[in-house]
Amino acid sequence: MKFNKELDSIKVYEAGKPIELVVREFGIAPEEVVKLASNENPLGTSPRVAATIRANADKAHLYPDDSMFELKEALSQRYDVLEETLIIGAGSDQVLEFVSRAKLHPGAKVLMSRVTFAMYEIYARQQGATILRTPDWRHRPEEFLAMMREHRPDVVYLCTPNNPTGDAMRREDLFAVLDGADPETLVVVDGAYMEYARAKDPDYAVDPREILEYPNALYLGTFSKAYGLGGMRVGYGIAQPGIIEALLKLRPPFNITTLSLAAAITACSDDEFLEKSLALHREQIGRYEAYARAHRFDYIESYTNFITWNFGGDLNSTDLAEALLERGVIVRDLASYGLNALRITVGTAAQNDRLFAAMDEILG
Repeated sequence: MKFNKELDSIKVYEAGKPIELVVREFGIAPEEVVKLASNENPLGTSPRVAATIRANADKAHLYPDDSMFELKEALSQRYDVLEETLIIGAGSDQVLEFVSRAKLHPGAKVLMSRVTFAMYEIYARQQGATILRTPDWRHRPEEFLAMMREHRPDVVYLCTPNNPTGDAMRREDLFAVLDGADPETLVVVDGAYMEYARAKDPDYAVDPREILEYPNALYLGTFSKAYGLGGMRVGYGIAQPGIIEALLKLRPPFNITTLSLAAAITACSDDEFLEKSLALHREQIGRYEAYARAHRFDYIESYTNFITWNFGGDLNSTDLAEALLERGVIVRDLASYGLNALRITVGTAAQNDRLFAAMDEILG
C-alpha cells in the first residue's frame, strides 16, 4: 500500500520507556521502578487538581466546553493577556502541529537548533518542508541570525529552555533573534519549561506579553511539566490575534477532554503546588551536579526539571541507560540525538537516592 511520500523520511518519535515495559522485561515490581525519563513532575498531580478530576468524573460522558472560556480566562489573568491571543491544544505539541499545517508546504524551510525537540522536525517533514539546523547544539543567536539571512525560513523554532539538553537562551539573545526575523517568518518560542528558568534566573525568563509585541511570534506553554498534568495533555499558544485566528481554523472540535479542561483550570490558580514543585527541584538538582563533579563527567547547566550528563570516551550512554534499566531506573539515552549523554528527570529525594545507588553499582 502506498502512503504520502513525505512519510518516507520521518522517524517515529521515541517516547520515554514506560514503567510497564520494565516490569515485563525485567520482572521488577512496579513500585520498585523509578521513572526519570519523561520530565514528569515527581510530586505527581496537585491534590487540588486530583480533587477536581474526581469531582468531575461523572461528567466524562459530556463533551467539554469547546470555547474553553474558563481556561482562557484563567490564562488571561495569569499572563495579563487578552483571551483572543490564546489557543488551547492537546499538549503544546498539538499547537506545533497547527503551526506546521498553517505555514509549511513542500519547498518551505524550517530552522532549529542542531539538538532540540524532535517533533519540530517530524511535523515539518509531514508537510514536505526542508529542515535547517544550526551548527551548535546550543541556541547561539549569531548562528540563527546568519542562517535566517541566508535561507529566509518560513518557521524558526527557539526552544528555551531546550529539550533535551536543558540549556536556555539569555533574554537579550532571544530578542536579538526576534528582532532580526523577517516579518513573514513565524518565530515559535517554546517555553514548556519556562517556569523552571523563571525560578532560577530572571536573565533567562521570558514573559509571554513580551512575545506578543512581535506580530510574527508565537509563545508556547504547557501544563505537562511544572503543573504535573502530563497525562491530561493540555498546552497553549499565545500570539497576536491574526496568528491565533489562522491556527484556530486547524483545531478540531473538543480537542481536549472534559476532565483535562477542569484539571487545567484548577491548576492555573494552584500557586502553592507550583512553588512546592519548584522548591523540590532547586533542592535536588544540586545533588546531580555534585555527583557529576565527583565522578568527573560533564553536565549541562540546566534551566529545566531535568539534567543532562555528558560523558567522555570512558563511558557509553547507551550502556549506562541499559544498565540502569536492568536495575529498575528509567532514564533517557540521547545517543539518537548524536550525544553521548543521559537526560535525567530530577526526582524526589528517594527517587534520586535510587538513581545514585544504581550508578554507584554500575561504575563500581
